[in-house]
This record gives sequence, structure tokens and C-alpha cells, in this order.
Amino acid sequence: MRYRLTFLAGLAIGYVAGAKAGRERYEQLRKAAERFTENPAVRNTFEAAAVSGRDAAGKAGTAVADRMGDRLPPSVSDRMRTMAGGRRNASAGDDWGTSNT
Repeated sequence: MRYRLTFLAGLAIGYVAGAKAGRERYEQLRKAAERFTENPAVRNTFEAAAVSGRDAAGKAGTAVADRMGDRLPPSVSDRMRTMAGGRRNASAGDDWGTSNT
């Protein structure tokens, strides 16, 4: 109950502060956030992190498929092996409904 009250108090304070700041301040913050995300250094850092994450996930998927492959349903182990093998077309979606972007 204590956490719920703290959350509601924070929500109320944020609402009041936002209402007083108005639309102009909101637009300033939005533009600053856009400039930050459009910065080439920031984009490169995010892309490097995404690539590292995909590599780590591929290695983990391979390890799980190798160790647990015969205990998992065939559909799951086949997908894990397919994902670990790499993608032929990086812009296409995979079997899970996600893209490689």
C-alpha cells in the first residue's frame, strides 16, 4: 500500500508540474530528445549495443539448443538452430515476427 501511495503522489506531482510548464516546455524537451537521438555518436553506440546483444543472444541460443535440444519440442529447437545459423537477409523479419533492426 505504501508503494501505491508513493506512486500516486509522484503521479500527481508530475501532472501538476507538467500542467504548469505547459506545451512550450514540452516541445522544448521533445526537440532536445530528438537532437540527442539523432546524434551520430549516440546512434553508433546504440547500434553497437544492439549488435552485441544479438551476438550474445545467438551464442546463448546455440548453447541452449545444444544442451536441451532433445528435451525441447522440435519446433522450438529447430527455430533456435535456425536463428543461431544466421540470417540470409538482414532486413527481413524472422520466424518470431521481429526484425533485425
